[in-house]
Amino acid sequence: MSKVLVIDDSPTEIFQFKLMLEGLGHEVITAENGQDGVALAIREQPDLVLMDIVMPGMNGFHATRQICRGAKTQHIPVIIVSSKDQETDKVWGERQGAKGYVTKPVDTTELVAMMGPLL
Repeated sequence: MSKVLVIDDSPTEIFQFKLMLEGLGHEVITAENGQDGVALAIREQPDLVLMDIVMPGMNGFHATRQICRGAKTQHIPVIIVSSKDQETDKVWGERQGAKGYVTKPVDTTELVAMMGPLL
């Protein structure tokens, strides 16, 4: 069983991710903003992070950069999951260190396929 950190400011999205991921046998931990998410990644050392972009305070791009470049977290893969679907957002996410980018509403099959090689 893998530990997945979901960072998203929407309680509905968090609920849906928990339902899906726990149904697949993963342990799920959550944070509602980028700053708390980075701190949780350092403390909990999840196997994977699912990151929203648009959040209050520290946005998902900044949080992704901190996790992917942090001494204690750079080994943790991040997949960005966002309603932003512009190619520039995807490229910018990759430049921050994200290993994948999925747009909302999430296609479970697509997300699971992207997660597979990272876990």
